[in-house]
Amino acid sequence: MALNTALLDRRITIQRATFIRNEFNEEELTWSKISDLWARRRDASDSQKIEMMAAGQVGSFRVSRFTVRSSSLTRSITPVDRVLHDGVIWQINGVKELDEGRHRFIEITASRDADNG
Repeated sequence: MALNTALLDRRITIQRATFIRNEFNEEELTWSKISDLWARRRDASDSQKIEMMAAGQVGSFRVSRFTVRSSSLTRSITPVDRVLHDGVIWQINGVKELDEGRHRFIEITASRDADNG
């Protein structure tokens, strides 16, 4: 079944890290919104969580996949960026183009601490 844009029913914010100088001329990390997007969210299966644990990412966490429309902006998203969804910060683990036709959809795999939100 082909992905329908009507399934993009969640609102997410993509944030990008930037560095600013504080009053002591020290660099500080801050997060800036680069875009609000409509997305589809699908939680990962337990086997995918086990694979992440085997890769050294231990702890109580949740993994989800967010599907967004492909654009020049969404194709520039990397694991250095992060997702804000329902007031919770998600760390991006990977970004890939889906097989739904060239440049139609991007899938963002992200994880968050399950104990905090």
